[in-house]
Amino acid sequence: MTENDPVPNSKQTTENTAAPGRRRELLATAAEVFAAHGYNATTVRRIADEAGLLAGSLYYHFDSKESMLDEILSTFLDELWAGYDTVLASGLGPRETLEALVTESFREIDRHRPAVAIYQKESRHLAARPRFAYLADSQRRFEKAWLGTLQRGVAERVFRADLDTRLTYRFVRDTVWVAASWYRPGGAHTPEEIARQYLSMVLDGIAVRD
Repeated sequence: MTENDPVPNSKQTTENTAAPGRRRELLATAAEVFAAHGYNATTVRRIADEAGLLAGSLYYHFDSKESMLDEILSTFLDELWAGYDTVLASGLGPRETLEALVTESFREIDRHRPAVAIYQKESRHLAARPRFAYLADSQRRFEKAWLGTLQRGVAERVFRADLDTRLTYRFVRDTVWVAASWYRPGGAHTPEEIARQYLSMVLDGIAVRD
């Protein structure tokens, strides 16, 4: 039996349905372990140890570590896109849309920091697996949303005419999401405060103007 093999158990469906709180706790533990050690290096035994369970007991809730990772990433992305789609459908101007997307991104880092870290490290090779094909689809949607907002801002003369929109998109994308490597929920600054500081630097700079 490998760690990705399903383990038949008559109790599995019952426990998955009866203990959603425990399931969420186990997913939170698994997300922290995946983020710290990487998917390939993480074993079911290591997750179970962190959760205070025997490895076999974890299979009452999940049939494989792949299933755990799938649920962690899909939950994060479903919430991210619910927020993004609300922003994109709201009819805001380009600058306001960019501000709202950045703010929503920092909120998602606050809610799903380990999942964001996993996505940053693992999505490129995971996307080649059929089960995780949605990662590539999400990346295409992400680029379209952000790049489209920047291009609209240039066209409407909200952003500079000489702005390299693709370079700017890559810069903003990477500098926002890398925050998952240092941000910790419950710290000195809320996600909204961090977003305001970040947007001030990106949109207005850090030098004093005459």
